[in-house]
Amino acid sequence: MGSWPENVGILGIELVFPSQYVDQTELEEFDGVGAGKYVIGLGQSKMGFCNDREDINSLCLTAVHKLIERYNIKYADVGRLEVGTETIIDKSKSVKSVLMQLFEPHGVTDVEGIDTTNACYGGTAALFNAVSWVESSSWDGRYAIVVAGDIAVYAKGSARPTGGAGAIAMLVGPNAPLVLDRGLRATYMKHAYDFYKPDLTSEYPTVDGKLSIQCYLNALDNCYQLYCKKASQRSLKDKTVDLSSLDFLLFHTPFCKLVQKSVGRLMLNDFLNTPSEEIPHLYPGLDNFRNVKLNECYFDKNVEKAFVTCSKNLFENKTQPSLLIANQIGNMYTPSLYGGLVSLLVNQNIEQLAGSKIGMFSYGSGLAATMFSITVSKDCNDNSALYKLKSNLSYVKKQLEQRKKVSPEKFTSILELREKNCHKVPYEPVGDIGDLFSGTYYLTKVDDMHRRFYSRFSHATNGSV
Repeated sequence: MGSWPENVGILGIELVFPSQYVDQTELEEFDGVGAGKYVIGLGQSKMGFCNDREDINSLCLTAVHKLIERYNIKYADVGRLEVGTETIIDKSKSVKSVLMQLFEPHGVTDVEGIDTTNACYGGTAALFNAVSWVESSSWDGRYAIVVAGDIAVYAKGSARPTGGAGAIAMLVGPNAPLVLDRGLRATYMKHAYDFYKPDLTSEYPTVDGKLSIQCYLNALDNCYQLYCKKASQRSLKDKTVDLSSLDFLLFHTPFCKLVQKSVGRLMLNDFLNTPSEEIPHLYPGLDNFRNVKLNECYFDKNVEKAFVTCSKNLFENKTQPSLLIANQIGNMYTPSLYGGLVSLLVNQNIEQLAGSKIGMFSYGSGLAATMFSITVSKDCNDNSALYKLKSNLSYVKKQLEQRKKVSPEKFTSILELREKNCHKVPYEPVGDIGDLFSGTYYLTKVDDMHRRFYSRFSHATNGSV
């Protein structure tokens, strides 16, 4: 193949999300919980959700088709298609195989890749696979596409407001504006029952909420420490790597408040690695936390409050711009971290992004986690790949505003309908398609052999195409 491909990473991103949402303030009142429990306590404003017209296949079909349209890609120029999801509607047939419906009319069947599953980590694993393919001897010069998609729904109770839904498709190849730092990532994997889906007849997970947060923070500690160690070993300047080495910090976001706490957690890591004589200068007022042990303070409110307060400016500058999608849509599971990347791209001006280094923390229950980093191209002129990528996301904020608000009562009835008809055959969906965004794929029927059929909605024709 000639020389090693350079600057392999993300060339384009497409985000899709449901056209309807429930307001979290209204949901608080409907659920009879204290005012602010969801909006302030969790940091969530709105939650996107799907009716029975959308499933994981339709979300991913929409994301891939729109990505190819927006970036004017020929189907024949795609050689690998990877899907990361935990929304399983078939125990054997992959979502990727369903997506081949888009390629077959163009005579394209030579496309590698299948689905990857482990809770919210599948999208990251799929991205790593795609990048590795481009960097390998198997690469044939074509693009890779990575799709991360999920529908996150919970049974009635305290976890329900942390749901969400959506899909992200990413175009991967060389000479990218968002380059994954080669050979620099830190992974932490263990066995844990913090969140899992053992009931194959239900969309709802089994969740140990406290354990899940502990697992998340434990993984964060371990990944960050190992990432800093590896990055320091690679540094030509032989300098310590810490939070000052990263321009932005992005996280998998079960809910926004956990991310704010996570920034404080990373500052705690830096604090504990700081020589005692430097603490009064760098961390005034925190001397009494010198002997804190990381594995004993996951739920220590005094430690949490002190370091969330200390890291407030860092959070506001390096992380808060990445929380738009999570705040407005909720936890999309596998696309969550990459929704943060979209949020950052649409919220920062191109000069702030150019040449920056973005820290990325991906977590999936069960558990699998990785911290890696992305270096943004310095080239930000009007003809650059970075300018094109950012410009192609200009629809995101407008589309968020175009969504339809649904009452908590109707939201609850829609989830009850999904629950009642989960895996039912034959089945014809009853959800209204009139409010779908143009270009959205939707389910038309499931026949008595469990085969699913889809159409694509177009407002231009006021129907399917």
